[in-house]
Amino acid sequence: MQTLITVILPVFLVIGFGYLAAWRNLFTQDNVDGLMRFATNFAVPVLLFRAIAKLDLTAEFDLALLGSFYTGAFLSFCAGLFGAHYLFKRDWEDSVAIGFICLFSNSLLLGLPITERAFGPDALAGNYAIVALHSPFCYGLGITTMEIVRARGSSPITIVPKVLKAMFRNALIVGISLGFAVNLSGLTLPEPVWVSVNLMATAALPAALFGMGGVLFRYRPEGDLRTIAYCCIVSLVLHPAIVYTLGTFNALGVDGLRSAVLTASMAPGINAYLFANLYGRGQRTAASTVLVGTAISILTIWLWLGALP
Repeated sequence: MQTLITVILPVFLVIGFGYLAAWRNLFTQDNVDGLMRFATNFAVPVLLFRAIAKLDLTAEFDLALLGSFYTGAFLSFCAGLFGAHYLFKRDWEDSVAIGFICLFSNSLLLGLPITERAFGPDALAGNYAIVALHSPFCYGLGITTMEIVRARGSSPITIVPKVLKAMFRNALIVGISLGFAVNLSGLTLPEPVWVSVNLMATAALPAALFGMGGVLFRYRPEGDLRTIAYCCIVSLVLHPAIVYTLGTFNALGVDGLRSAVLTASMAPGINAYLFANLYGRGQRTAASTVLVGTAISILTIWLWLGALP
């Protein structure tokens, strides 16, 4: 119970503050849009740039860590995709959107602050290694699968440019790519640049969490409740269970296991809705799962924290 109060509750109180402000119209939806645009298009990409630029790539890009996490993510995507089509009789395009909901855990806005509060800032190296590949992997998988489904037998050559264009219009991927460029090139940036980067990065998570509360206020638990429940089970139970099993089997270190399992246990992020909205498929299911899953994850994250060493 102490973990719930000291680690998880502060993060969700910031989200709840944003929700309350939007509900009471103290923070309009235009304000929410502006704040989220600042957070997701500028502050969070700068945070990722700083993390990747300073990350020890040889030490932190552990195959056991990344293999455990992304095998779990891929299998969760498959569970969402095929479950939606065969269990709930959704068409293939809807099913891809639902698969993406089960795939995209909220590694940034929830995973980073909760891991930091639980285990300290020094425990975040594994999180950043996962986050560095998270958007490229998830968007790459989701967009490629959707474009294949939509192509209906068209040449694969026409799919590749669509995938690359969609991915590199994403500010998070741009920030990650620039971080890798600085890290691998050994480029030394002037001190004033790093000071400004630190200022932007410091603002990223509080602004994004508050804005996320405002965004969640828009959502209503609508659509097929069975599908929403299924997505929550895959995201909050199946994904972290696979990662925990694989991480233990692969003898992943304590810090890596904590980062991988906690990141996997996060509820679907706003990107799940953005992906659904991009293709006009499964929006109600995505919006409702983000809202319901985020609320339920207060309890499930606490349980997963208790299961970790």
